[in-house]
Amino acid sequence: MTLISLQNVSVRKYESTVLSEINWNIEHGENWAIVGPNGSGKSVLLEVIAGKWPVLSGKIAYPWTTPLRENIELASNDYSFNRIVSAGAEYYQQRFHAYEAERAPTLRAILTDQLRPVGTVDDKSVKLEPSKVSEDELARVTGLLSLTHLLDHPFVTLSNGETRRMLLAKSLLKKPKVLMLDNAFSGLDVHSREVLRNALTELTRQDVTVIMATTATEIPPCITNVLELEGGKIAALTPAAEFRTADTHARHFPQPDPQKLAHFGHPEFTGFQYALDLRNVRVKYGEDLILDNVSWKIAKGEKWALSGPNGSGKSTLLSIITADNPQRFANDYDLFDQKRGGAGASIWDIKQKIGHVSPELHLYFPRNTTVFKTIASGFFDATGVFFKKLTETQIERVHEVAQLLHVHDLIEKDFSQLSKGQQRMVLLARALVKNPPLLILDEPCQGLDADAIDYFKSVVNAICDTDERTLIYVSHYPNEIPSCVTHYLKLEKGKVLRNGQA
Repeated sequence: MTLISLQNVSVRKYESTVLSEINWNIEHGENWAIVGPNGSGKSVLLEVIAGKWPVLSGKIAYPWTTPLRENIELASNDYSFNRIVSAGAEYYQQRFHAYEAERAPTLRAILTDQLRPVGTVDDKSVKLEPSKVSEDELARVTGLLSLTHLLDHPFVTLSNGETRRMLLAKSLLKKPKVLMLDNAFSGLDVHSREVLRNALTELTRQDVTVIMATTATEIPPCITNVLELEGGKIAALTPAAEFRTADTHARHFPQPDPQKLAHFGHPEFTGFQYALDLRNVRVKYGEDLILDNVSWKIAKGEKWALSGPNGSGKSTLLSIITADNPQRFANDYDLFDQKRGGAGASIWDIKQKIGHVSPELHLYFPRNTTVFKTIASGFFDATGVFFKKLTETQIERVHEVAQLLHVHDLIEKDFSQLSKGQQRMVLLARALVKNPPLLILDEPCQGLDADAIDYFKSVVNAICDTDERTLIYVSHYPNEIPSCVTHYLKLEKGKVLRNGQA
């Protein structure tokens, strides 16, 4: 039985044709992985099958007479799945503010859809509609995705990996016949990736068809077939048992141009001995101790990898350094040899010396701004909107960095028009544009294909080939860590497990 049939489908998105002449049948019992380089059309293909984007020409046939939304679920990568949750997720520093947790819905409330008031009691209490999700079903899905222990936590306090599992759980509770996933493994630690692989295997045993856009190296055992996209066209349809990862790793990026990298030179600000010196840092929300006496000292020019499982406190620790966490005022530390709160240690003084990218920044970054303005906003630590006039030097710098990361052809497009991998490259350009003495790259390779990851690591190695630039690099994948890294800090449950050189 053919579940879904795409017949000569072409798709135009904004001003570009992104899919051309797609002919593809998905049979009952098959589970598919869609692979290909950034911008090849993987996410758009999922959106088209889910009925979220129209076809320009061709036809898609389904066997159901009921609405698509009752049969096909495209697991969200953001908070757009629910109006109230979307309204509650307002800015990327939100999870670090204790008062936000008090007003945000819990994971249980989101998963059971207990968010819509239908009346009041005593003019104060809100009466909610009865949940359509049974306790047994909630327990089954949260158990499948290792979320049970987080059910009563406010959703804004979840880590990046925990948030991704929450979004998947919300989709599973709809009991779709076809589940589609877009880069579901991004941001997950080793344990969470294994949890997801096991969950997908269990779903396929329950006759759920899985279709996922993923990387060639993250194809779970339940997948039976692989579709390779190249430039919006099908390059190959291969049984998973015959698919070879090496065949997909074509070179789309040349190695970094040494002359272009020479423009980076040394950072403008180098007058410090230590980039940071954190002393017994503690962060607590209610009864939850997120960081427990963390000490960390980084000398100028050192290159560090920060690691730890989802929820171990990595992003919270970085939020102290980047001045995004209000609990920084309750802790003792120096940044760039300046005592916290002292002269030259204002939030803007600190941010001016740091180039930063993170999954949270990507999740909340304004979509309706051009790539040029997105990169240029890095000069002012703004999120895409700024009111200062750029100098000629700054304008040239934006173009140089855009060319270096191969996004210059996208410079006039809106951020929203780019693929997720292209968006991540643009945000990386934003982090590099002001040539900062400290780079904090928090899972920078999420959404990048293998070739883009190799290229970006080469760029990082090249611009960090100086004793004047300091690096903190976060990744759950050892192969994504650039070779310039020589020091490691590992967290687990808010405590330091490892601190020092390799």
